[in-house]
Amino acid sequence: MTGPRNWLTTALRLVAGIAIVVPAALLAGASPAAAHPMPHSVVQLDVYQTSVTARLELPVDDLSRAAGIALSDTTRATLPGKAEGIRTYLRKHIRPAGSGGKAWQVGIGALSLGRTEQTSTGPYRELVAEAVLTPPAGADVRHFTFGYDVIVHQVVTHTVLVTIRQDWAAGQIDGKGTTQVGTIRIDTRTMTVPALKVDLGDGSAWRGFLAMVTLGGDHILTGTDHLLFLLILLLPAPLAVTGRRWHGLVGARSALGRIGRITLAFTAGHSVALAVTALGRLDIPGWPVEAFIAASILIGAIHAIRPLFPGKEALVAGVFGLGHGMAFSFVLAEMHLSTGQLVTSLLGFNLGIELVQLLLVCLALPSLLVLARLRVQPALRLTGALLTGTAAVGWLADRLGLSNPVARAADGAGSHTTLLLAALTVTALAATVRTGRRRLSGDPKPLGAASG
Repeated sequence: MTGPRNWLTTALRLVAGIAIVVPAALLAGASPAAAHPMPHSVVQLDVYQTSVTARLELPVDDLSRAAGIALSDTTRATLPGKAEGIRTYLRKHIRPAGSGGKAWQVGIGALSLGRTEQTSTGPYRELVAEAVLTPPAGADVRHFTFGYDVIVHQVVTHTVLVTIRQDWAAGQIDGKGTTQVGTIRIDTRTMTVPALKVDLGDGSAWRGFLAMVTLGGDHILTGTDHLLFLLILLLPAPLAVTGRRWHGLVGARSALGRIGRITLAFTAGHSVALAVTALGRLDIPGWPVEAFIAASILIGAIHAIRPLFPGKEALVAGVFGLGHGMAFSFVLAEMHLSTGQLVTSLLGFNLGIELVQLLLVCLALPSLLVLARLRVQPALRLTGALLTGTAAVGWLADRLGLSNPVARAADGAGSHTTLLLAALTVTALAATVRTGRRRLSGDPKPLGAASG
């Protein structure tokens, strides 16, 4: 009986030893990268008419293990020395192809290092790479197979989130959000990384046009500096000039004519500059234009206190409108559109600007005419001009390189557009009711008459 028991005991021990040693050996021999956890990679696609660009956000430690390139201690200063190796690795592991299987060209552009954070992993270093994916001539950029196994081919727990950041033909152009296309990860059954099939639908120029109309409206509504310039020029429009001072009123017809001419001149100025700058694809530095806009607002505020150019407001609005139009063009330049898309976008973007601008002027008009007749008009006008001038000085200093809280507060005002519209609407209704009551009461003093 002792022999069989010893044999059974020995066999059990052997089996247990194998069960422990074999997995341990496998784990010890496996690459540390194979068991590396999150963070995940992110690929953001921008879809254009003839190409797709990709922004790759890659965790540095995982990329270093997968590519076999020592990156953990790499700094921004030493990154250029490893750039060619990184680009070669990325080109090898990014393989987009058309529906017929024809491979696309892949170009890797700028590389940069930074720090970021994901909820599940905390802060970590990442490498950001810009890639350009170009299909054969005439190929469909909206339907393709995205072969991609950067990091994933070595780090089996790694995942890649693929999203669309910009797609003009689908109406996604504001850059405020992304649309998830899919997730790339290893198939544990076959231990391969399946390509992601990208299907973005048909898209259309109409959807792009409507999106640009919305963007133009949002831009003028949240562009506090553009609104302030126009409104501060309109503020003294119903007033007469006596001895280089605002004193008395002009007639209602004259006031309406001034407001109309100022608005049209500003529209013409920024529309011409927007079209020339955008269609000419002029590369204009941003800060001089932004500083010019701040200066235009400051001059408008001073004019509302003491008339600097009485009777020439429309001319001034047109000239300063050129600078505002150049600033509008920066939005289109950032989108890198084809010529056809750019023309359509220009029309839609400008239409959105004009529609919202017209709405704001119509809402402000009754208030401007009624305000001119009130005894508190000088105090309200001076208060508005001083606040506007203060914001303009803050913006001018900030755009010349002197950061300040005044500029930040003025910029923050652009986030309260709903409150602005509500205030203008209530004021316009109150002014209209006041005017109607005066007429019903038989007030012989017409709106806009000289007050003496």
